[in-house]
Amino acid sequence: MPHGSAIRGTRVGSGPMRPVERCDPAPRRPVTYWCAKGHTVEVSLAADVPPPATWDCPRCGQPAGLDEHNPPGPSRAEPYKSHLAYVKERRSEADGEALLAEALAALRRRRGEL
Repeated sequence: MPHGSAIRGTRVGSGPMRPVERCDPAPRRPVTYWCAKGHTVEVSLAADVPPPATWDCPRCGQPAGLDEHNPPGPSRAEPYKSHLAYVKERRSEADGEALLAEALAALRRRRGEL
């Protein structure tokens, strides 16, 4: 009895052995992006989909654009925001006071029932 794997000779993550026999590949087109550092990124996209305006450069991580002579500038790092800062963006002081009053009233009702 032979030992080992039944799928010997293939690697994990490999595709079908003969993709031409099993399916027709989707039509694709190459799209070229340029970053501010002069790197060129060529991406193969579906032919019937409009390309995104920017693509991340795999070499430097900066955004790359479709215009070779006018690439987008470097991305600006957003400062760290705490959870409280995000909550304050979504809610006003009056909303916060109303939520606090509601939570305190529910807590007092539970304590009164015990």
